[in-house]
Amino acid sequence: MKRKIIIVLWAVFVLGWLGVAMAFYAISKGWIGYLPPIEQLQNPIDKYASQVISSDDKVIGSYAHSGDNRIFVPYEEISPNLINALIATEDVRYHEHAGIDFRGLGRAIVKTGILRQKGAGGGSTITQQLAKLLYTKQAKSRMGRVLQKPIEWVIAVQLERFYTKEEILTMYLNQFDFLYNAVGIRSAAQTYFSKKPSELNLEEAAMLVGMCKNPSLYNPILHKDSDRPLLRRNVVFEQMAKAGMLTQVEADSLSGLPVVTKFRRMTHKEGVAPYMREHLRRIMMAKEPSRSDYASWQMAQYSADSLAWETNPLYGWCYKNKKSDGSYYNIYTDGLKIHTTVNAQMQEYAEAAVREHMAGTLQPAFDREKRNSKTAPFASNITAEQKQEILNRAMRQSERWRASKEEGMSDTEIKKSFREKTKMQLWSWQGVRDTLLTPMDSILHVKSLLRTGFMAMNPHTGDVLAYVGGIDFSHFQYDMVANGRRQVGSTIKPYLYSLSMVDGYSPCDEVLHVQPHIRLESGQIWRPRNANNRRIGEMVSIQWGLQYSDNWVTAELMSRTTPLAFRNLLKSYGLAGPIEATPAMSLGTPEATVGEMVSGYTTFINRGIRVAPRLVTHIEDQSGNIVATFSPEMSEVLPQAAADKMLYMLQNVVRGGTGSGLRSRFGLTMPLGGKTGTTNKNSDAWFMGFTPDIVAGCWVGGEDPSVRFSSMAFGQGARAAMPIFALFIKKVYADKKLGYRTDATFNLPNNFAPCSDASYTTDGSVEIFESVAEDEIISDLGGTQ
Repeated sequence: MKRKIIIVLWAVFVLGWLGVAMAFYAISKGWIGYLPPIEQLQNPIDKYASQVISSDDKVIGSYAHSGDNRIFVPYEEISPNLINALIATEDVRYHEHAGIDFRGLGRAIVKTGILRQKGAGGGSTITQQLAKLLYTKQAKSRMGRVLQKPIEWVIAVQLERFYTKEEILTMYLNQFDFLYNAVGIRSAAQTYFSKKPSELNLEEAAMLVGMCKNPSLYNPILHKDSDRPLLRRNVVFEQMAKAGMLTQVEADSLSGLPVVTKFRRMTHKEGVAPYMREHLRRIMMAKEPSRSDYASWQMAQYSADSLAWETNPLYGWCYKNKKSDGSYYNIYTDGLKIHTTVNAQMQEYAEAAVREHMAGTLQPAFDREKRNSKTAPFASNITAEQKQEILNRAMRQSERWRASKEEGMSDTEIKKSFREKTKMQLWSWQGVRDTLLTPMDSILHVKSLLRTGFMAMNPHTGDVLAYVGGIDFSHFQYDMVANGRRQVGSTIKPYLYSLSMVDGYSPCDEVLHVQPHIRLESGQIWRPRNANNRRIGEMVSIQWGLQYSDNWVTAELMSRTTPLAFRNLLKSYGLAGPIEATPAMSLGTPEATVGEMVSGYTTFINRGIRVAPRLVTHIEDQSGNIVATFSPEMSEVLPQAAADKMLYMLQNVVRGGTGSGLRSRFGLTMPLGGKTGTTNKNSDAWFMGFTPDIVAGCWVGGEDPSVRFSSMAFGQGARAAMPIFALFIKKVYADKKLGYRTDATFNLPNNFAPCSDASYTTDGSVEIFESVAEDEIISDLGGTQ
């Protein structure tokens, strides 16, 4: 009997192990459970966020699907503190096993499974945990989790066959989700400590490793008022001491330190240059335009997009280029490194300049002007009916209206809800605040906020150095640099004057300063008004006309060419929108984006060559291979002689014309040129300015053209837009690390004589320049008043 029992026990034992062996064999063949194919095991993590990198080699953003903001970091760029802390805490015999730690597994079975001891530790190795992260779905029950374990063991053994220990550690840290959209150690280090993984100190590394047990339970942000994250971090120190990686004295000393974070949640709406990053995402992921995707009123946009698809290598890049496997690139999953031309430091200066002027000066001035106005924030000359029409249009275009319609509410019910107070958040330059307000009042608040767009370029290469598309991307996504078209006012005048230079005129040629009477094709007479009351009835130079942005001199020059010739020239300067060929366009009626205008003004610095904006220099794939490069795009607009004359005249605008405040008010000493612009009734304020190495442009105005200053004191370009340029340039040139020199000079020929071909003189050295204090310059209205 005893012998039979022994035989049965041995049989059960052998059959049990045979069953286990057959079960593992079946798992390895994929007959039981899910075993990923060999190809997937050889490349287990194939989805990484793409990084946007500044010209000064800083990661300024990333593109990823929601909840998957993973950026690949190689083993060499991970702090040894992280590696040591992870091994000591999660798998102290990591370098001694081949995927399964049988000693740790036995301890876990006895202490946790049989004796039910809490805190006895688990038996999973780092490799098993990686297998779970990569391939195992969340189990719905305890038994389900038990059944998942053998599958993870098999996968862990397979992973150990294909990868080195260092590669497995790298994959684990790149895969783990630390919450707050911080997937992978690169995002986690940046989110919680504003550092790279290689820069983490021991306390920071221990905190992140401690979170690996449960990123929610031990999160230092979610539980900042609890000692739970601190205690968990200190457990890591104790484990490192037990493993001989720290002395007990060191562990005790570190445990006494508080948990210090520098938390900054990474979203595409925050960070450096969000408007530029969104613009870049949109154009890189653009698909080939199809006419059926555009409404009838979008045909101009369809034409522009079609042209961009054919001529701009960056536009639609992801759908024009394929990877080695034949699939198209995807910026959300392919781990690209997109090297942009934006300088992170200059971008910060640009954003600071916008905030300083808009928040500190312009918006308060606008609020004061509109404080007691019945039509606020709109102009005083609109009627109550017009004001209500604007608000009704904004109401119907709002997200609240759309959501209410989807809920089945009638128009009457929705309108009523817009007059009822509700809890909401309002943005202002002082921050976001909670308030109780009617949705209609919130529309009025948003309408009252002045908007802006600013861009700076290298005029020689086209590199976009700074890009501010609006006042706050989190709340106002519309991009005034790339998408917003507004009338350009007097900033268009240099383009017309350059046409006169091409036709043989010089800055010193003179015209009679009287109101022109120009007959239009319709037979009507166009009599442009003028804000400049100086020297009426006298002969004045063309230089004088541009210096003081004089409408009469400009109109006279317009009468000596044709609207079609001028429109063709404007297209050469890069204005891509529809332009009506009429004499009035010489005073600024065409609409353009800030980006187009900045590109156009590079012509004057480059002796007639216009450079298109360049956002990206090159793109690398996940392995560091360069897969695309982008060269400057240039086109000839003017002969060199004409461009040189324009450069001379635009410098005089700053020396003693409408741009003289750059020197008198802001103290800028480097060589400068520029042009102010103000459209009809102050709806749009512009300034275009440049130094030998930077050209920049700024627009300021309301979301609606009827949101405008009534007074020229702040409504004109010299007061509303020019200060942003001035503050930016001042900050950039004060930063010696950036390398911009105040003694740099413009590229003009030796012995340059701007008036050598003047019709009334042979003295090429003559200069006609009249310096007047800025306060004496009334304005530079560029509309058709």
